[in-house]
Amino acid sequence: MLFLSKLFSYEKMKDTIKNIVEYNDNKLSKSFALFIQFLIVLSVITFSVETLPNLKPQTKAILNSIEVFCVVVFTLEYLARIFVSDRKLKFIFSFFGLIDLFAILPFYLSFGLDLRSLRVLRMFRLFRLLKLVRYNRAMRHFAKAMLLAKEQIILFMGVTLVLIYFAAIGIYYFENEAQPEHFSSIFDSLWWSIVTLTTVGYGDVYPITVGGRIFTFFILLIGLGIVAIPTGIISSSLTKVVEPDSEEE
Repeated sequence: MLFLSKLFSYEKMKDTIKNIVEYNDNKLSKSFALFIQFLIVLSVITFSVETLPNLKPQTKAILNSIEVFCVVVFTLEYLARIFVSDRKLKFIFSFFGLIDLFAILPFYLSFGLDLRSLRVLRMFRLFRLLKLVRYNRAMRHFAKAMLLAKEQIILFMGVTLVLIYFAAIGIYYFENEAQPEHFSSIFDSLWWSIVTLTTVGYGDVYPITVGGRIFTFFILLIGLGIVAIPTGIISSSLTKVVEPDSEEE
């Protein structure tokens, strides 16, 4: 009887926490979601303020206190989500589980250690912005659409990388003799192929030979198609994701 009583108490506590941390249509859940969203925005703002030069020690102390408070709350939220998850390992390695982990990981990696050479780890704090996806319906639809179209996107990225390399080879043979300072190797030509295929065209490197310009014309046409393809893939996936929700409503 004692075992059953403890088991019932455990399940009741688990259900209570789950009703809070999981986004449901109850006041506690909505309040918790708004509180977490507020902390996400606050932590990103403090992250930006920290980069200002000549901050006073008092200001730095306040910013540090806010950071510690946010990390503590995000850690408790992360542990609570693991606790209420029926399949804990699946949650830990899921998209949202990894985002929650990366949102707090930089703080603990730098705790008590001299990681000045690894300051780039602080950039992982920006993963907190992705936590907002969980609380926004449109963002959730977009995340589902990306997962639905992941195979097509991976295929598209593979084809794009091949085209970038092909463009680098082509422009290298056309422009190497005329502009050895810009197209000294295929690796140097990769910068031109990337900015051309993405239709950015900074203008810092451009062809001057007739053959190079004709080749660039065709690469630009291909680039326009490359920009349009992922838009179509994601739009199609979004339609598939949104339609069932619309029908339910």
